[in-house]
Amino acid sequence: MTSGSGSRAGTGPATAGSADPGSAGAGSATTEQRPLSDLSDYLAEVVGGVCDEALLRRAVTHRSYAYENGNVPHNERLEFLGDSVLGLVITDTLYRRNPDLPEGQLAKLRAAVVNSRALAEVARTIGLGDYVLLGRGEEATGGRDKASILADTTEAVIGCVYVSVGLEAAGTFVHHLLDPLMAHTANLGAALDWKTSLQELASVDAPVSPSYQISEDGPDHDKVFTASAIIEDEVLGTGVGRSKKAAEQKAAEAAWKVLTERATAVEDAEADPSGPA
Repeated sequence: MTSGSGSRAGTGPATAGSADPGSAGAGSATTEQRPLSDLSDYLAEVVGGVCDEALLRRAVTHRSYAYENGNVPHNERLEFLGDSVLGLVITDTLYRRNPDLPEGQLAKLRAAVVNSRALAEVARTIGLGDYVLLGRGEEATGGRDKASILADTTEAVIGCVYVSVGLEAAGTFVHHLLDPLMAHTANLGAALDWKTSLQELASVDAPVSPSYQISEDGPDHDKVFTASAIIEDEVLGTGVGRSKKAAEQKAAEAAWKVLTERATAVEDAEADPSGPA
């Protein structure tokens, strides 16, 4: 899914127990851990600048590791920052590349790219999970392949690039990861609407079709419509608009986000071989 040279992060062989010797709690690293220098080299190749070593270590430090190792800094602040940088870069790109698309279509294109499942997939493509510092519990339950952890770490690394090298470099990294996905979603054309996307997502595991209930309020010249998106008797999203179509689109968008979050949770659960605690 990566663009550019398509090189994988850390092209050298994985090294058993090879967490950086200067990291807190390095003795708890597992055989899956790869040296941070590999990730640093990869990022330098992609963005043309060197990330701050301490900041990059923080970007790959999950809170579970931090709590088990003296509350060392973890990546949630960088994730918060990276999420905003990611949103800015993707939104700016879509705005410039699609001068004729209305706001609703641009929002749909962005949502297809900026979501946990998409970010987790590009993280897997570059082997980002090999570098994440995890607590023993997360390590034992497949945390390196959990979609939520991978997506959060991707955003944290974007934040690290932004702080260390600047917005242009962060944009380069985002494009390197997500340009192919943006190109794919752009090719969907007229089919790219929330109701179609909800239908596709709902039918992944079974032939389920969403239905919509509409209510209206106000005088004939100034009606407001409220739509509910329903799947198997469950209301998954509601939306309000000046037309039935607009209300249904907003309801479908809300329902799509709910199903996407649930799908991410299922992926995380499947990555946990021990099952629920």
